[in-house]
Amino acid sequence: MSAIDALVHCLRPAREAAEGALVLLHGRGASELDLLPVFDKLDPEGRLYGAAPRAPLTLPPGGFHWYVVRRVGFPDPETFWSSYRLLEGWLEALPEVTGVPLERTVLGGFSMGAVMSYALGLGAGRPAPAGVLALSGFIPTVEGFEPGLEARPGLRVATAHGTHDPVISVDFARAARRRLEAAGVDLLYREFSGGHSIDPTLLRTLGDWLSETVSAGSRRRGGQPRRTG
Repeated sequence: MSAIDALVHCLRPAREAAEGALVLLHGRGASELDLLPVFDKLDPEGRLYGAAPRAPLTLPPGGFHWYVVRRVGFPDPETFWSSYRLLEGWLEALPEVTGVPLERTVLGGFSMGAVMSYALGLGAGRPAPAGVLALSGFIPTVEGFEPGLEARPGLRVATAHGTHDPVISVDFARAARRRLEAAGVDLLYREFSGGHSIDPTLLRTLGDWLSETVSAGSRRRGGQPRRTG
């Protein structure tokens, strides 16, 4: 079995030759279907190949989970690492399906999915993606995990967080901002007056960031994305 089949997933092919790829990881208790509408909001012209995997854990009160939550900000190590390894293998196999290399792939997610996108995008020893899109999440503190920020100067990261979020406090976003800016990351940071959600008024800004990020990844690779028509 290919590593791509280790996680149930949905794919949204680009309308023509893909200029890049976007991976979206769902939040706690949701599924791979949850963020499918967001692909069209962020990439209305269908220039990117979209992929959304399902978290491997089924836990109370239902739905799918990337790890066990015992304390916000500090994922359970055993379940975190199990999902991390599965996602690592899945991401390595994804270019075989999309035809898009990791350096033109943005890793994104909401809530628990944002945590995993930070983890896979910033993890020490991992290749850098084109960018990280973290919505209402945090950089995890977990035994054995250390962000490789020193190897990510100039990495493009976008994050958005509600100032009244009752699930994951905006303080986590502000702490991530301080760490990322200190490391020289190219950061787009937005707060909005809201709760634990994706602010629809920011989707256009994030879509513009996404397009620029994929283009920057193509330039780093030393070539231009293929176009047809």
